[in-house]
Amino acid sequence: MSKLEAFILGIIQGLTEFLPISSTGHLYLGRHLFGLDEAGLFLDTMLHIGTLFAVFAIYKKELLYMIRRPFSKLTFLLIVGTIPAVVIGLLFQDYFEEISKTGVTIGWEFLITGVFLWFADGIKNGYKRMENLSYTDAFVIGMFQAAAIFPAISRSGLTIVGGLMRKLDRETAAYFSFLLSIPAIAGAIVLQFVDVFAGKAENISAGALFMGTLSSAIFGYIAVRWMIQYLQRHSLKAFAVYVSILGLLVLSLQMTGVF
Repeated sequence: MSKLEAFILGIIQGLTEFLPISSTGHLYLGRHLFGLDEAGLFLDTMLHIGTLFAVFAIYKKELLYMIRRPFSKLTFLLIVGTIPAVVIGLLFQDYFEEISKTGVTIGWEFLITGVFLWFADGIKNGYKRMENLSYTDAFVIGMFQAAAIFPAISRSGLTIVGGLMRKLDRETAAYFSFLLSIPAIAGAIVLQFVDVFAGKAENISAGALFMGTLSSAIFGYIAVRWMIQYLQRHSLKAFAVYVSILGLLVLSLQMTGVF
């Protein structure tokens, strides 16, 4: 893998982790484009670390607050919101790893993401802010996050949809979605490191790893900042149309044997 390829994959990871269009699905397509379908467990780990740095940089005040007050409501909201994904991930880990490798379902999953985003855009903007968020809200949003364990169903997209359905206003839905990404990304990193230390990772140059991590951090930071501002004034339908077209394209390529 060249440094340029790693840098481009980092851009894909950074942007699509926080835009509601699925980072895992786009990374699969990016690897296929470069002929790297089997490469990069260690790179995947470093790309996730890059996006984790991006969220840390933006939400450093909230993280420091939770460190100083580990029993705060915000801490428990994130724990409750993370539980569904942990349970589903542990119960069906082997199954989801297999479908992630083959990519056989990603066309349909892009389409499902599009349907959810289109539906959510019709929901009237809610009234709840972070101070109004209940543990039930957090758990329901966490259930949406658990559904996004499928490779091309967007985690950020579904958690924002879940927040809107629970009457959060758009800014708060995005805010909580990105906060909830911290334990989700951290958990993915831990699981990937287990495989890395088990000797399942491929050899990739330090330069390629650095470029991928750097670009995922930079573009992840940009994506979070931009998305929060975007949702305050714009529709989700543009993302719904994009992933729907992408899903149809992937399905057509799969049916013709090209992909």
